[in-house]
Amino acid sequence: MGHPLVQATGRRKRAVARVRVRHGSGQITVNNRPVEAYFPNETHRMVLAEPLRLTEMGENYDIDATIHGGGPTGQAGAMRLGIARGLVALDAELRDSLKQAGFLTRDDRKKESKKYGLKKARKAPQYSKR
Repeated sequence: MGHPLVQATGRRKRAVARVRVRHGSGQITVNNRPVEAYFPNETHRMVLAEPLRLTEMGENYDIDATIHGGGPTGQAGAMRLGIARGLVALDAELRDSLKQAGFLTRDDRKKESKKYGLKKARKAPQYSKR
């Protein structure tokens, strides 16, 4: 086993999550609020807890995350990556199963930047013949 406290970073879209994983009883706090208060949406809570469910470590660790940037979905995804990386740092045996499930892969899809003369990254202004 590794250290009692491990810090890991997870990112997705514009969201960045600093995740601290320590031995405990399964408490998850996000920006000093309980996870239910920060992510009222059940789906987002499910996404971020996936690595804990897969490794069946939910009851053994407390998770404390600081998140900024992005929206709720990006933040949940960022936190999932952070938790997965933290678990691997604590116990390298878990790496294979987490990698198989795709939890250690950074989802690098970002919003494409807007181009001048266009309404969005690729959307052109409406064409008018006259």
